Amino acid sequence: MSGVWVFKNGVIRLVENPNQSGADTQGRRKVMVYLPTGEVVSSYSTLEQILRSLGWERYYGSVDTDLLQFHKRSSIDLISLPRDFTKFNSVYMYDIVVKNPNYFHVRDSH
Repeated sequence: MSGVWVFKNGVIRLVENPNQSGADTQGRRKVMVYLPTGEVVSSYSTLEQILRSLGWERYYGSVDTDLLQFHKRSSIDLISLPRDFTKFNSVYMYDIVVKNPNYFHVRDSH
């Protein structure tokens, strides 16, 4: 994971390859792979099905309507994702990987 961590308005986020042009960054886009099937997660509907099979449930307690959230009754973890899948980047992918070890992997798209 390369880039610069930016702290703005109380939120920290990773800006990947900040000195590269948009075209170069697009070529290095990350994808998240569901390891048991080798499937690339390409939509929230696919991701939601996988997360449900792993015991995650949609969480509707947030007042932020720009987020999709999932929680697991057996833990305190909460996965928060931007409602717009085009904004689903490696920061969100790695969050899912950390909270679901051995099920997901993030790699460069080809």
